Amino acid sequence: MKTVLSLGFLAAGAASVALASPALAKAGDPVTVADGVTIDPIIDANLRYERVDQDDLGLDADALTLRLRAGAEVKAHGFSVLGEAEGTLAIVDHYNDTIAGNHGYTGAEPYSTVADPQNVEINRLQIAYGGKAGSITLGRQRIILDNARFVGNVGWRQNEQTFDAVRAQGKLGPVALDATYSISQRSIFGADSPNKYWDGNFVLLNGAVDLKTVKLTGFAYLLDYDTRLAMSSQTYGALASGALPLAGKTKLTFLLSYARQSDYAGNPTAYATDYVNGELGVAVAGWGLKGGYELLGSDKGVAAFQTPMATAHAFNGWADLFLTTPNAGLQDYYGTVSKDLGNLGALKGVKAMAVYHTFKSEYGSTDYGSEWDAQVGFGVSRYAFLIKYANYNAKNYGTDTQKLWLQVGVKF
Repeated sequence: MKTVLSLGFLAAGAASVALASPALAKAGDPVTVADGVTIDPIIDANLRYERVDQDDLGLDADALTLRLRAGAEVKAHGFSVLGEAEGTLAIVDHYNDTIAGNHGYTGAEPYSTVADPQNVEINRLQIAYGGKAGSITLGRQRIILDNARFVGNVGWRQNEQTFDAVRAQGKLGPVALDATYSISQRSIFGADSPNKYWDGNFVLLNGAVDLKTVKLTGFAYLLDYDTRLAMSSQTYGALASGALPLAGKTKLTFLLSYARQSDYAGNPTAYATDYVNGELGVAVAGWGLKGGYELLGSDKGVAAFQTPMATAHAFNGWADLFLTTPNAGLQDYYGTVSKDLGNLGALKGVKAMAVYHTFKSEYGSTDYGSEWDAQVGFGVSRYAFLIKYANYNAKNYGTDTQKLWLQVGVKF
């Protein structure tokens, strides 16, 4: 496999003069226009170069995309109205954008996939009311529950996932309740894709108790798709996470989650299987060390535990080989080392991370292979920069894959 590094760093010059990842930048303060009335403009831009090198799988991909979100939120006496448009421009378009027949090709484009198609759409359009007891939001909105393992906004991709939904949130002391009914999942694949959205009846219930050192959460997610029937499921589970102080400034971090999933509504396949995730880590002097195990179970190879609304890029390797769980299930043993380097001259908030995964099936214990990932992020003035790399070494699943990202963005 030829390296992706040389081409990637050539693109760094172009990336460094433009607009960067919103993750590290801060939005501006709302503007007061009358007594109790504010307007908060939204400007969120992200320029990304992505290189994908996959053995024996079409042509290697080069993608340079610029995403812009623009809109505003008006608030008045507890009420708010938010509108936000989103557009992605493919500056360098040597990649499969997942839209078959695009750019004159009869079928899919002959490149590796980069799921950032050129696109213009309404990202969010919502009205809401909030008070001391809680809030209710109606319309197209962003929903992220817990660590986004089951429900998220797929925030890594240029086109964000949002939901047409009504959502109620309430809080009483340490108890927080969150209930959503959604009729449409607006995907990352863009307005021209046949998979631009999936309609259905989706009930998302989440309740938590925050006990300071530990947060306990219970959830129930009922997904009834109109057309994506194989992903219709009912999932019930619990999550515990927190940090315990040890000697000095050392902390022990932990996470434990369990869920049970089975077929639901029109799913043509009857199945039932489990999800387990356990992590244990230590944080001291800017260093973080963590080890974990995640299981997405299989029902005897017939069907596996799926998370079709998740921000799946954050789990099971950044090369994205396991966005859909294989029918034989997935076991992921992983370890992470991170370091907060602080400010290094003009580079502010420098953070580095490396992750190693080894993958196996649950049913049959097939060796899927391994992956290591690394990234460095930092800020310069109000711009945020990210260099990120993934290397998946295939055994009995997928193909060897290298990915490199260079991005810079800004958010107002």
